[in-house]
Amino acid sequence: MPAALTFAFLPAPADIPPEVNIDTVVADLADDGVSAPSADVPGLQAVVARAREHGLDVKIVVLERNPGRDEQLRDIATAVGKHEDGTVLVLSPSWVGSYTNTLPRVAVEDAQDKAYTGNAVQSASNYVDELIAPGESYGLITVGVLVLAGGAAAATWVLRRRRADRDGR
Repeated sequence: MPAALTFAFLPAPADIPPEVNIDTVVADLADDGVSAPSADVPGLQAVVARAREHGLDVKIVVLERNPGRDEQLRDIATAVGKHEDGTVLVLSPSWVGSYTNTLPRVAVEDAQDKAYTGNAVQSASNYVDELIAPGESYGLITVGVLVLAGGAAAATWVLRRRRADRDGR
């Protein structure tokens, strides 16, 4: 296989923007779970405390500028998550990234969709609101779909049987 093609199948390495120092971010998170510009810290501390009241361990990192690509926020969250248990939310003015080792990825991504506001405190609050909201009961939904499908199959069988009896088959 040509050398150029072998790289197409390798995962891309994490891409942390040069202005983000993960060790500094982790140290900043240690006292209150927040690494953000000082104006946002009190509001974000309240969001972290509210999450903790609901049994969630959430850390919030806010960047003052967007990195080169939105995927870099998830890379930052993952790098921070290697040092911190729980869920890490990384916000920039236009983008959101997250990492978790405690929650289902689908729940985190649904919450992430609610965090695009451009205001770090509001975004983090929306994110936590979505995480603590009661979710859909996929077990009940599955049972309902199976009952409906089974009922439709039974009704079809009965109708075909009647038609066959009527036609003398």
